[in-house]
Amino acid sequence: MPIIGPGYDDPEYDNYDPAWRDQDTPFRRWLVEKLTDAGSNCPAEIASIYAPANRYHGLSTTDLGNLATLASTTIDVVQAAHKADLADWTREQQLRDHPDLAVLDADLDRIRRHS
Repeated sequence: MPIIGPGYDDPEYDNYDPAWRDQDTPFRRWLVEKLTDAGSNCPAEIASIYAPANRYHGLSTTDLGNLATLASTTIDVVQAAHKADLADWTREQQLRDHPDLAVLDADLDRIRRHS
């Protein structure tokens, strides 16, 4: 299938990961839950549009407003979920860049659970 618009090797797509289209992320899960609770007929489809945008482009004020309306919540709540997802993503990147931190992170989690 031909690509309409810039190809994946174009600078516009720097750091774009095609797996984001269906990657399970905290924001995607949150969005599907909120859209389902709000009675949406297609929560997974809406999430598949906005979850990658959340990480790749960020969410515009218009996106935040649209999602708040669709999820029957406020812009501040959507923005908080967006920021939480970006924080999770940052942590993922740090662990990917420094795999030794994954072992330390698991040890710290274990210590916290047993405290």
